[in-house]
Amino acid sequence: MKLLVLAGGFGTRLQSVVAEVPKALAPVGDVPFLRLQIEHWKNQGVNSFLFLLHHQAELIIDFLKNEKNDILNNSEVEWLVEPEPMGTGGALAYAVKCLNISDDFMVTNADTWLGTGINEVWLAASPAMAVVKVGNAGRYGSVHFNERNIVSAFKEKEVVAGEGWINAGLCHLKPELFKNWNHEPFSLERISFVIWAEQGNLSAVPLRSDFIDIGIPEDYFRFCRWIESGKKGAI
Repeated sequence: MKLLVLAGGFGTRLQSVVAEVPKALAPVGDVPFLRLQIEHWKNQGVNSFLFLLHHQAELIIDFLKNEKNDILNNSEVEWLVEPEPMGTGGALAYAVKCLNISDDFMVTNADTWLGTGINEVWLAASPAMAVVKVGNAGRYGSVHFNERNIVSAFKEKEVVAGEGWINAGLCHLKPELFKNWNHEPFSLERISFVIWAEQGNLSAVPLRSDFIDIGIPEDYFRFCRWIESGKKGAI
C-alpha cells in the first residue's frame, strides 16, 4: 500500500512554541516528530510513502533525503510540493492528477499520532475513515455512524460536548473519488467526507487506540512527556 502523508500545513497554532521548523519536524526529545511517525508507520507494514508538502517544504525534503539511508532505507519515498495551499482534499486531488495515481491509497496527517489502525482501515472498502473515541469530542467535532459502521453525520466543533467518536486522521481512498476535481483548493474533511456520508458511501473503522494531534502546544508537550516516559500509560 502507498501512504500519502499530508504535511503541507502552516501549523499556526503551534508556532508559539515551534517556530523554526514545520509542525511535522517539531522536536520530540532529540528527534523530529516525523521520524517517530515514519518508524511507527513502517512497524505497521508501510514501505511506500508520498509526502504532500507546501509550507517550509524544503526543510521536510532535506529531512527525507537525510533519512533515506537510515529510517527510510529500503522504502519507496516520494514528495510533491503544492504550488499554493490546496487544502487537504485539494492536495490529494493534485497528487492523483500530477502523479497519475491509479491504485487505492492510504492517507494520514503528518501531525496526528495514531497507535494502530493502518491495516484495519486498509481492509475496509474505500472510502473509509478511522475513528477513535475521546473524552472531549467538542474540540474536534464528532462522527456519527450506524451499527453497520456507515457514517451518517458529522457534528461541528463546539456543537457537541463530552465523549464521542472523532475523525482519527487516517483513511483509505481510491483515485476515482477525485476524478471531477475542478483544480480549486478544498477540504477533505468539510467537503468530501460530508458528501460521501450523505451518499451513504463512507465507512467508519472504530479503533481502540492511542491518539493525539500535536497541533496545539498543550498536546505537543503531552506527547513529548509520553515519549520521554517510554510510552507508559495512555497519551
